[in-house]
Amino acid sequence: MPALAIETLGLTKDFPVGFWLAKKRRALEGLSVQVEAGEIFGLLGPNGAGKSTAIKLLMGLIFPTAGTARILGRPISDVRMHGDIGFLPEQPYFYDYLTAAELLDYFARFHDLTSADRRERIANMLKKVGLDGAGKIQLRKYSKGMLQRVGLAQAILHDPQVVILDEPMSGLDPIGRREVRDIILDLRRGGRTILFSTHILSDAEMLCDRVGVLVGGKLRGVGSPDQLVGMKVSGMEVLFELAADPPAAASLLLAKAIRTGDRYRLEVPVAELYKTLDALRAEGAQILSVTQIKGTLEDYFLDLVGADRAQPAAVEVSSR
Repeated sequence: MPALAIETLGLTKDFPVGFWLAKKRRALEGLSVQVEAGEIFGLLGPNGAGKSTAIKLLMGLIFPTAGTARILGRPISDVRMHGDIGFLPEQPYFYDYLTAAELLDYFARFHDLTSADRRERIANMLKKVGLDGAGKIQLRKYSKGMLQRVGLAQAILHDPQVVILDEPMSGLDPIGRREVRDIILDLRRGGRTILFSTHILSDAEMLCDRVGVLVGGKLRGVGSPDQLVGMKVSGMEVLFELAADPPAAASLLLAKAIRTGDRYRLEVPVAELYKTLDALRAEGAQILSVTQIKGTLEDYFLDLVGADRAQPAAVEVSSR
């Protein structure tokens, strides 16, 4: 496998809009990103950020207005690459009169597999996604979580090197999300490269080696969750003790503190730290420690989304 499993350069997509389709709306602008072999890479962004557009471009379902992309060293226009890619769209449609085993057999026939190989792989896949006891049940009787697991099974049935998943945990309950996360981690342990889109930040923090944040069709940041959060400090935590219990009419400052045993914990803005320390000492407090409260990926994400929404609305691009 090449060192870069997925690479995009200036990937851009415009969609025609308006009564005469005379104008174009830019859904994705200049996406340049590299996904290394063997990593889990997450595309984060709010609804309408361009995540699904980027994935459809990679899969050749739509064509770029500008820019290029390569998967496993091959241009996305090369249909041969699809044999090495597993794909699960955001809202897959399966023939619900089929059983899970029948559906997987249908997809397995697209690959050069013997009848015996198909049966073995289907049994293994159903077990892998936790459906080994439900393979003979029609899909119309499946829950949302079960259908999602069937979708994952068809995506990895042919043992692809790259797995691309569009919102794989959307609409799942906590148990279903955990099961999908476990499958993704198991794929990575097997040396596979996984690219998935999500707006669920906790899933990205738990799973991803690196993430790319899309807002308004533009890539606003790329890196590991820790790198994106960086050294941003959202506040300070002061741990202190008091020589005696505070009086009933304690100061507002002490009233905000959280008590655990003999110790108190107080969170304050960075700009108010020294003023707070002086006030606590005046109350007879013994300062035990002062630590930084680091920002989270959610803080970083919301800052980007908030800044984007504060900008004027994007101007549509004329086709003339």
